[in-house]
Amino acid sequence: MEEEMKRISIVGGGLAGFSLGIGLRRHGIPVVLSEAGTYPRHRVCGEFISGLDPATLEALGLTGILEGAVSHRSTVWYRREKEVFSADLPEIALGLSRYVLDARCKERFLALGGDLRQCSRICSTGKDTAGQVWATGRTAAKRSPWLGLKAHFTDVATTHGLEMHLGDQLYVGLTRVAPDRVNVCALVRGPLEKRTSRPEWMVDIFRQRGLASFADRLDAATMDEDSVVGVSALPFGRWAGERVRGEPGCRLGDAHRQIPPFTGNGMTMAIQSAESALPHLRTYASGACAWPSAVEQIRRALARRFDKRLRLAGLIHPFLTHPWGQSMLSLGRGLPGRPFDLLYHALR
Repeated sequence: MEEEMKRISIVGGGLAGFSLGIGLRRHGIPVVLSEAGTYPRHRVCGEFISGLDPATLEALGLTGILEGAVSHRSTVWYRREKEVFSADLPEIALGLSRYVLDARCKERFLALGGDLRQCSRICSTGKDTAGQVWATGRTAAKRSPWLGLKAHFTDVATTHGLEMHLGDQLYVGLTRVAPDRVNVCALVRGPLEKRTSRPEWMVDIFRQRGLASFADRLDAATMDEDSVVGVSALPFGRWAGERVRGEPGCRLGDAHRQIPPFTGNGMTMAIQSAESALPHLRTYASGACAWPSAVEQIRRALARRFDKRLRLAGLIHPFLTHPWGQSMLSLGRGLPGRPFDLLYHALR
């Protein structure tokens, strides 16, 4: 039966790539997954999972993959040193390190007979290749000033599942990903101030951008230096179009479109994109449709599922990085949580 199926080649072993690969292998479809790096490793990621339906995990064969994740039930937002908003989350969210999650996905994919090729970098030829799926994560927007930073800390006390700290041309999310570990992930508009020589240079950036108390709090904690990661040229704002224009073929997760991290929805969208693509790739692999038809159906499915939330997130993003937008958040202080609930569900 498997010999009669067309092979699917997945480029990129992140959440979208592994989720799709596992889903395809459950149906006996031959899969080669090429990943430029190795596992496990840390990634710039909020490591906050929300709005993920258990039915999606079941459809992809990922049931149990999030076992042991920390449950989160509330959020608090600060503008510099002042709390501007807090609320219960409309539904329980989860925190889990990508270092752990990617390793689990790798093992499940291999257990299902998937062909994983690490240290295998595949470059785009600019042409669509039948059976090839791009799940390579974000594509750099060369002119974009946005930078992503991430590190894990221990010995950090938290009172809410998700903390958001808004500073000068940046915002930082803090969420617990293990009983003894929190993830600190920031989006910063560059250029960065001159780095110090100490390992905690990321914390110095927070202090320089108006988050002195938050930086002091992290200074009192212990940084896992091996977890420090940074990426540049992230495609947000008016730079978003330059990295999706003219890209051929089937693209999933951040390779399709990247949602601003404040939504806490990027990991979920990566998995959901695999779910949306799975039935059409199964149809192609069985020989029931041609590759161009499968790609077009996947594009339509992704547009129906994600375009509305991507547009809304793009409109909100500037409010979180400019003083005038951040000041408007203060107007919501003391309001009941219903507006937050509506916004939360609109971004999912």
